[in-house]
Amino acid sequence: MKHVHAGKVRDLYEDGDTLLLVASDRVSVYDVVLPTPIPDKGALLTQLSNWWFEYFTGIPNHVVSATDVPAEFAGRGIRVKPLKMLQVECIARGYLTGSGLKEYQRSGTVSGIALPAGLRDGDKLPEPIFTPSTKASEGHDEAISFADVVNQEGRAVAEQLRDLTLEIYSRGAEHAAKAGVIVADTKVEFGWDGDVLTLGDEVLTSDSSRFWPADEWEPGRAQRSFDKQFVRDWSTSTGWNKEYPGPEIPADVVEGTRRKYEEAYERITGQKWAGIQA
Repeated sequence: MKHVHAGKVRDLYEDGDTLLLVASDRVSVYDVVLPTPIPDKGALLTQLSNWWFEYFTGIPNHVVSATDVPAEFAGRGIRVKPLKMLQVECIARGYLTGSGLKEYQRSGTVSGIALPAGLRDGDKLPEPIFTPSTKASEGHDEAISFADVVNQEGRAVAEQLRDLTLEIYSRGAEHAAKAGVIVADTKVEFGWDGDVLTLGDEVLTSDSSRFWPADEWEPGRAQRSFDKQFVRDWSTSTGWNKEYPGPEIPADVVEGTRRKYEEAYERITGQKWAGIQA
């Protein structure tokens, strides 16, 4: 195998005519990898993604096999098709929070989409919206408009990206709601498998989404979450400037983050987390 790419969280290896996508225990906040890993995180992300890839029938994805991987990558690696990835982060939002809230407070819009006046942190939007961003190899991703995606990829592809992203969000949010989980927003990535637009990377995980407990949802304040918002909030509380290098994560925050990833997995899949299975 040849190691061909190291992302913030995942490593990519060439193995014949397929690739091995391996999720590490690294955690990235504000596009900076923090120096402290979260035990089991890579496996939890991979196995939750695998569950969703099977759930989203009818949407092409990059998975070749979740089991045909070297023993050292068991549970946290998948064999995938090589895709020509599009340079767009495809984000769907059903609730107002995070960077979307900040833009809304400045301009009343999110990614150029006008929203009703008077919305608060955590409010549900009238309908889910597509709010893409750049896909920066270094530094921070930047919000862009749908028109920017049209200029970059052409209208037909931009509309397909928007429609697929909103379909994934809506179907995923509907399932999660039955488990008492609100999906506030999520990010997905697509690439070309020949001429077929194909879902890659990960889908509806605690790294790529905001998950909130529905029974504790209360607009007008920050929400408790089952995702890396926990460690993101901690990092902000330290006074860190969100630039490299990030701060070491204390043991209690490491364990709290791991428990949140585990709870998200168990609620959404309905399965007890059993650790890495060879």
